[in-house]
Amino acid sequence: MEHYVGLDVSLKLTAICIVDRAGKIRREGTVHSDPEAIAAFIKSNAPHVARIGLEAGATSTWLCTELKKLGLPVICIDARHAKAVLKMQINKSDRNDAIGIARIMQCGWYKEVCVKDLDSHAVKALLASRALLVKIKRDLENQVRGLLKNLGLVIGPAKMNVFALRAAELIEDRPALAVAVAPLLSARMAIEQQIADL
Repeated sequence: MEHYVGLDVSLKLTAICIVDRAGKIRREGTVHSDPEAIAAFIKSNAPHVARIGLEAGATSTWLCTELKKLGLPVICIDARHAKAVLKMQINKSDRNDAIGIARIMQCGWYKEVCVKDLDSHAVKALLASRALLVKIKRDLENQVRGLLKNLGLVIGPAKMNVFALRAAELIEDRPALAVAVAPLLSARMAIEQQIADL
C-alpha cells in the first residue's frame, strides 16, 4: 500500500503526517527538524512511501538535499500554492498543516519548485557577502566625505588608494577631526582587504 507524507517544518520541530491512498491518516508524529530523525520516522512508519512533501522555505534546500541522499522521494512544493489549500482548514496548526500537505501529496495537487543544490547556495552566499562588504565600504567613504565636506574639505574624485591618501592629507593638521575620521579610514581599509580576499 502506497503512503504519502506531509512535513510541516519549523526550526526545532517537524510535524509529520502519513496518509494512505484513500487519504486516511495512518500515522502522525513530531520529531526534531533533523533529516536523520525525519527519515527514521518515515522509514519505520511508511515503508511504501510514494511522495513526501514539504513547503519551500528557509531550510527546505538543506532538508530536501539530505532526505534525497537518504533515499526518500521528497518534493518541495510552492509555499503560496500550498497556502491556498491549507488556509481552508478551520484550525491552523503545525499538525493540521502536515495533514494538509500529506493530502496534497496524496491527490497530486501541487506545484513542485526547483531546489538548487548546496553548491549554488554557497556561491550565492559568497556573492551576497561581497555585495554587503562593497556597500559598507561605500557607506564609510560617504560618511568620511560628509564629515570633511562640513568643514569645506573636499576629497574630490578618488579611486582605490587615492581616497585614503587624500582623506589622510586633509585631516593631517586637524587632530579633532582626525579622531572621528581615522577609525572610519581604518575600517574602510579592513573592509577593502576582505573584499580583495573574497
